[in-house]
Amino acid sequence: MSWKTTYRSFYYANAEAPDDIVLDPQTTALLVIDIQNTYLDPKDTPEETARWQPFYDRMRATVIPNTARLIDECRKRKVEVIYARIACQKPDGRDRSLSQKKPGFNYLLLPKDLPEGQVVPELEPRPDEIVITKTTDSALTGTNLRLILHNMGIKDVICCGIFTDQCVSSTVRSLADESFGVVVVDDCGAAATDDLHRRELEIINMIYCHVVQLDEVLTFFK
Repeated sequence: MSWKTTYRSFYYANAEAPDDIVLDPQTTALLVIDIQNTYLDPKDTPEETARWQPFYDRMRATVIPNTARLIDECRKRKVEVIYARIACQKPDGRDRSLSQKKPGFNYLLLPKDLPEGQVVPELEPRPDEIVITKTTDSALTGTNLRLILHNMGIKDVICCGIFTDQCVSSTVRSLADESFGVVVVDDCGAAATDDLHRRELEIINMIYCHVVQLDEVLTFFK
């Protein structure tokens, strides 16, 4: 099925098909969100690791290989590749946002130089590529990414990464509020479960972004 008809929420079930997307490499950026070592590490117990195994499988078999291909294709087209990663500046994490200090899954203490907080080796940034560190869900809130995009003349942002229903969604909504055109690549992202991933894509599609497949987004470039 085409990106024009899939992932329709109740609000857009009967909406007309969107116009074709045309991306100019000079005004387009790829934003790779939070694909960091810590999220591929085993959990504290074998039982919890087993519960997360479908996520690990999707990351290894689909998300990381597809994102590597997307990065490569964007680099070939001279599209700006930008990374966002969760990392705090203070070793004790005092500079983190409240959501990262609360107990539970979202509790994160990742000082910026720890190996666990780095982008996975398969997607390693090049020396001239921008890496944004954030202590928030949105890559725009509390960072200078908005200014960077405007300074470079970026109008459209391709988003991929994890977690679809958390940092990806927050970033997409922030970008849309700032009037950027946003494309989210379904098979370059994941949530904890496939169900959460699909439901969030359905929620954000058509209003905050357009959800597409990797093979589709590569046809959008001028």
